Amino acid sequence: MSTVPASLDALMHIEGARAVALVDSGTGMLLGGLGGLGGQFDLEAAAAGNTELLRAKARTARALGLPDAIDDVLITMTSQFHILIPMRRAPDVFIYLVLDRDRANLAMARLKTREIEKQLIL
Repeated sequence: MSTVPASLDALMHIEGARAVALVDSGTGMLLGGLGGLGGQFDLEAAAAGNTELLRAKARTARALGLPDAIDDVLITMTSQFHILIPMRRAPDVFIYLVLDRDRANLAMARLKTREIEKQLIL
């Protein structure tokens, strides 16, 4: 089992990781974060904005009558991947991972994030 700071540190060691945050999707508040692309963006603002995105997707899934839970949300940008991963044991909390698109292996990053998520103690 791993603490929040240790888990965030492990996530930052994923190849290509530029920023990581643990976010309470009920409030949009940042529970912890590291990185931030050298100050290019505010992790607290990103946490709040991505909370709204995750909520919107959940509302849409419910409106469509889809029985599935969100496994992850992937946003591809020209130079980055942004991944939102709701925690399975605490679905009101999600991991927000920003990866450098040129350096990251997206499949490996998703697998490694799930491994770390399983060890995280909230």
